[in-house]
Amino acid sequence: MTASPTPTTAEELRGAGLRVTAARVALLETVRAGDHLGVEAIASGVRDRVGHISLQAVYEALHALTAAGLVRRIEPAGHPARYEGRVGDNHHHIVCRSCGAVVDVDCAVGDAPCLTASDPRGFAIDEAEVVYWGICPDCSTGRSS
Repeated sequence: MTASPTPTTAEELRGAGLRVTAARVALLETVRAGDHLGVEAIASGVRDRVGHISLQAVYEALHALTAAGLVRRIEPAGHPARYEGRVGDNHHHIVCRSCGAVVDVDCAVGDAPCLTASDPRGFAIDEAEVVYWGICPDCSTGRSS
């Protein structure tokens, strides 16, 4: 038995019920190739691939891709929204207080949603969003020099 081939970006968009456009393909590939990118960086990456695209079109495409579950939006307190292609695994993030770098961190214990509320108050919890804050190694080294 052979493994099924990995779907193309266009097939993923179609599978999510989205219209396939060059801009959406470029945007999804830019987000997946990046590391917790902001909107300006995503727009720049899309422009490198397909030419001109308005910032409004980038926002609209990000909204559609996020709603379809192909992209994840994170908003660390006090920072602009960032986007990533790692979806569906309920991982968490560490944010540097100094430079704003964001890195993924897997759940420490258990299965999704990773945390069991002490009193869920009747809610059916299906996701936990944890943000750890600290100083990244680069900023830590810079402070000690």
